Amino acid sequence: MHRICLTLPTNRACAATISAMRAEAQYAAAHFDVDVHLLILDSSGERDFAEHAEVAGEATGTPHVIVHHLDEAEQRSLLRRLISLADVPKPDLLLDLMLPSEVSYGACTNRAFLIAAALGCESLHRRDSDSTYQTLNGVPLFPVHHELVSLGKRAIDAVDSVSDTHLDPAHAERTVSLVGSSFVGELSVDISEIQQLDPYVYHDVVSLWAPRTWSEEAREQLVAEAFKGAGTGLFTHDHSAVGLVDPMRVDMCNISFHRDVYESVPLPPATDTIGSDYFLMHLVHDAGLPGVLHNRHIVNFYTGERRTDAGFMAYQLRLVKFFLSMLYFNSVYERMAEAGDSLLDDRLRLRADKVAELARESSWLDREENEERLRSLDRSYRKLGGRYAEFADALAERGDRLLNEAQQDMEDFALLIQAWGPLIRVSREAGIHEH
Repeated sequence: MHRICLTLPTNRACAATISAMRAEAQYAAAHFDVDVHLLILDSSGERDFAEHAEVAGEATGTPHVIVHHLDEAEQRSLLRRLISLADVPKPDLLLDLMLPSEVSYGACTNRAFLIAAALGCESLHRRDSDSTYQTLNGVPLFPVHHELVSLGKRAIDAVDSVSDTHLDPAHAERTVSLVGSSFVGELSVDISEIQQLDPYVYHDVVSLWAPRTWSEEAREQLVAEAFKGAGTGLFTHDHSAVGLVDPMRVDMCNISFHRDVYESVPLPPATDTIGSDYFLMHLVHDAGLPGVLHNRHIVNFYTGERRTDAGFMAYQLRLVKFFLSMLYFNSVYERMAEAGDSLLDDRLRLRADKVAELARESSWLDREENEERLRSLDRSYRKLGGRYAEFADALAERGDRLLNEAQQDMEDFALLIQAWGPLIRVSREAGIHEH
């Protein structure tokens, strides 16, 4: 019997999601030879935290399900201890990168990675608070089913457990390192209103994701697919395939990684930046590590907070920072694709030193492309008018600062990668008390 970590990072009320994940943990424990550590990293307010604790506590007594519900103070205390034990440079900065005051999709998952290591888990399975499960005939469709069927096996041994194979024979002996799927429902990024207001502006905005060197045809394809997941179709039957998994076909609300991945390289800790937690999907793919893509898509929905004026402004900022981050990530992804197998060591594990080098070197890129991104966004938002024009005014005031932050984020990522090995080592050695 081995341990797995089913994790939910949250900063909002989501008792229903926790209840559903508790059922997924119980399903995994009942159908597979695993101990399930249900890890909830909770930055929500006092009232919501108490409600979450009550719901999570209903799993108490379930065989092979252990709940860990940590508030920010508990997380910070644990991180301080691990960083001190690791004896790494710039400990105060590392604590800020692991638990920043702003929203960071990468940092919250990195905390889960470290805690999963401390718990002795073989894999991590991530869900999101603004999502739920599809059903078939009233029965929830838990992604953990496909995840535990294949994750950690040799790819060649996973062939008999999936519906289809696209496995390169050269990868047959490698470990299935990622199992994931996508989402159905609303766009993963809250920009459908832009599409409704002006499809041409929508095209101009979304195409800023692409590298400048892409053809117009490639940009058109990206815009057509971006942020839509698996669409809106209903589940009818299971399907899964082993091979290299296209990062555009999976989402971080519906993903699992083998420990060899997340114990080697962390996620970028950028703050207020959507998409900062998608890096490992690209790394696994480009390094030639096989995975399984299945079709138990999770249902995505928007919380009410996004509909408020403050929520709107905050989310548009995260979108802008995403586009600015792509100057650096597009470069890193291109170089990772070129590097291929050289991203792996002789044990077929990811080379953190190589990834850190690519991240650091990307931070030296000329900012001119990002300056043009900001000018393009300014034009687009002003065309839309209303609160978008108001956001453009705020963006103009922060432009230089955002350019600096995007560059600094990559330098910070390189620093965190270098510290990651020692942090994982002490996490494994120190362990964590069960809650």
